Amino acid sequence: MKVVVDLNRCQAYAQCIYAAPGHFALHGREALVYDPSPDETARGEIERAIHACPVRAITAYPDAADAAAGEAR
Repeated sequence: MKVVVDLNRCQAYAQCIYAAPGHFALHGREALVYDPSPDETARGEIERAIHACPVRAITAYPDAADAAAGEAR
């Protein structure tokens, strides 16, 4: 899975940190840092973070390996 945060849109409300603390963090008061390639087991937490973001700055996509595995089935 690939996670992308539009840092121009992000307003540092930090709701993603509460939803997925192992994948999002604030560095300082407003600089968001995040895991751009979380393991598939984190999907639930990442989806909660996506929905928790009040400005919809977070998106997630299947990575190439996930897409290939889905096509092989």
